[in-house]
Amino acid sequence: MVKPDKVHRAVYVDPGIFDLEMERIYGRLWVYVGHESQIPQTGDYLTSRIGRQDVILVRAADGKPHVLYNRCPHKGAQIVPPGGGHVDRHFRCPYHAWTFRLHGPMLSAPLRAGYEGTAFDPADEAFWLRRVARVASYRGFVFASLSAGDDDLVDFLGGAKAAIDNLCDRSPVGEVEVAGGVFRVWQNSNWKIFYENLHDTMHAAVTHESSVVAARDEYEASMAGQDMPFVLHIMAGNGEPYQFWEKLAVHAFDHGHGYMEGIFDPGGTDRDPTSRAHHESLAAAVGEARAREILGMNLHNTIIYGSGSPHTVFQQFRVIRPVAVDRTMVEIVTFRLKGAPEAVFERAVTYANTINSPSSNVMPDDVELYTRVQKGNRLDGGDWVSMHRYCGTDRDIPGGKVAVNGTSELPIRNQFVAWKALMTEGGAGCGGTA
Repeated sequence: MVKPDKVHRAVYVDPGIFDLEMERIYGRLWVYVGHESQIPQTGDYLTSRIGRQDVILVRAADGKPHVLYNRCPHKGAQIVPPGGGHVDRHFRCPYHAWTFRLHGPMLSAPLRAGYEGTAFDPADEAFWLRRVARVASYRGFVFASLSAGDDDLVDFLGGAKAAIDNLCDRSPVGEVEVAGGVFRVWQNSNWKIFYENLHDTMHAAVTHESSVVAARDEYEASMAGQDMPFVLHIMAGNGEPYQFWEKLAVHAFDHGHGYMEGIFDPGGTDRDPTSRAHHESLAAAVGEARAREILGMNLHNTIIYGSGSPHTVFQQFRVIRPVAVDRTMVEIVTFRLKGAPEAVFERAVTYANTINSPSSNVMPDDVELYTRVQKGNRLDGGDWVSMHRYCGTDRDIPGGKVAVNGTSELPIRNQFVAWKALMTEGGAGCGGTA
């Protein structure tokens, strides 16, 4: 089903393949489950999902994040409803009041005399809230794996780790926190289509033509000759000519990860007040040279395969949750850079509302096309999906490859190298780059 320059359409539409993906990909990978800032105090929790498994991210008494399956071992009831909250010292099942320590062990069950002479034993892990196999946190970003593998989280992130580092380093104190609400967008398409689109530079001017034209018309009608306002700038940027996209740097790393060079300049330090204030606050903390290095790393959509896409410049994380072969939930969270001017966060919120919200003028274009790809691949109009652009021309770099042209389909080919390695029965790890 996976060739060097094409894939079979069944990988997007076959429910049996989706079932295997949940077992062999989401049952093995490190998957992002939440940020430590969302559970700041002991007893704070947040529900999350790894493949088909509902889990709870919780701050336990040891001060560390733990990830538990959201299932009571008694009757199987979910311990907490979707969302976040706080419990004082333990979890209490709402069905029969079995209670559990925050990291999983059982505490008590009502009317214990009824279990005398049975195999019931609170010390037996069969009666605990089950913990996922592995949990690790990198700079506050918590990942978990359902598999008891031996691959290290940092090694797994590889080159994509640079995006998390840069996002955190943009804070004068080196830390970020989730702030504001969460956008959730249902997409009637396979989860892999979203990943492929993240670095698809050929689609922007075509798919987003309506919002590009609207932004340019608004500018010409009411403010021609002035600097284009930020909210219009980030919409019109999708309409750059092909020559612009061809010059962008696109990197692909082991395990399906990657990132592309930024396309929206949020404003030079010398002319944009928000950028200038941000630079000054960062330079005061880390020095002028380091501040320029940090803010000069202009990344757009990073891909952490199996988790989603952080965006460093505008402080977003789009978390991708597969639900069915033709159903995907995307959650968009926004981060505040601790110690940075509030205007920096306000700009990030503006970007989220303009580009990522369900009611934006941009995201619905993508969602519509994802749906059309899903529907088209159910038809008998052909069996193969092309990944031919600049195939065979990519240059090797440490831990991956870089495209010779910004419109290359290297990122898609790279994702399917990882996909094939994980889906191969008995295969281990995620494989290298295309």
